[in-house]
Amino acid sequence: MRELETCIISNKTKDKLPRLPFVLMKEEILGKNYFFEISFISSKKQKELNSKLRKIDKTTNILSFPLSENSGEITIDLKKVKKDAPLFEMSYSNFLKYLVIHGLLHLKGYDHGAIMERQEKKFLEKFS
Repeated sequence: MRELETCIISNKTKDKLPRLPFVLMKEEILGKNYFFEISFISSKKQKELNSKLRKIDKTTNILSFPLSENSGEITIDLKKVKKDAPLFEMSYSNFLKYLVIHGLLHLKGYDHGAIMERQEKKFLEKFS
């Protein structure tokens, strides 16, 4: 019997994704039974979502959407990630890894602050 899929990764852009342990990061932060989808979308689509849901009329590198106690979705604008990475003194791949961790922690219920930052650092070191 095939195990139910608990992580869907969809790239709706022409950009190539770096090889990152998306499933392992999801399982470590949210558990094996959490259903998670990560979608890499265009800047235009990310801007539309950000405008509709947060009333901010510009793109953003990441958005997190808890759907239920055991499911959630993250959308990422890869062009924005590439543009923002130098601002955080990180490579594109490391910044994308950081953002995925950041989004997963939001899905787990963390808000911005010192506790979340400690968790981000812990998981970034773990997946380095």
